[in-house]
Amino acid sequence: MERLGSDFYGVPTLTLAERLLGKIFVRYERRGLLLKGRIVETEAYLGEDDQASHAWKGKTPRNVAMFGPPGTLYVYFTYGCHYMANIVSEPEGSAGAVLIRAMEPIEGVEEMRLRRQTDELTSLMSGPGKLTRALGIGKELYGESLTGQSCWLENAPELPGHMIGTSTRIGISRSTELPWRKFVLGSPHLSHTPAGTRVKKGPIALESP
Repeated sequence: MERLGSDFYGVPTLTLAERLLGKIFVRYERRGLLLKGRIVETEAYLGEDDQASHAWKGKTPRNVAMFGPPGTLYVYFTYGCHYMANIVSEPEGSAGAVLIRAMEPIEGVEEMRLRRQTDELTSLMSGPGKLTRALGIGKELYGESLTGQSCWLENAPELPGHMIGTSTRIGISRSTELPWRKFVLGSPHLSHTPAGTRVKKGPIALESP
């Protein structure tokens, strides 16, 4: 399957948050293990005007990757137990990144079950901390390029508008009114299902635009 190049990521953060939906995140480990998940939920974070962003007070040693080239991984540790994986957007030098909130397991599912200690398929990657544990994403991937050999994205058909949902962001205390969370409507793998949303069973049926 076609790998996505650096030009895919060099777009405004809010655009990337939507474009990532349906794409396949691939994690390759040295022992030859290949793990894949389809992105079904994202959240956008910007710079100085976004008080929920790590970059809203400017560049620091922690967030320097957010100012890097588009397609860079910004990985951080939170709540004392979880890593979060973000994909950098915007031109280099401008802060912007998309948090990957949930994925649908595609390949390497048995290994994911061992790492997550659960047999429930819809729980394996239904949250930003869950998916990093399932994929083995930690601080060693901070600043890694998605055009390298450890992680990359594979292309998939663009989702039509009627399959994409929008909501305010989750689990933050500032800039809570911004509708910057995007998700695949009906996916059973979301971290949070909005009230009144019909959940489909089984894999998402992608359609060509």
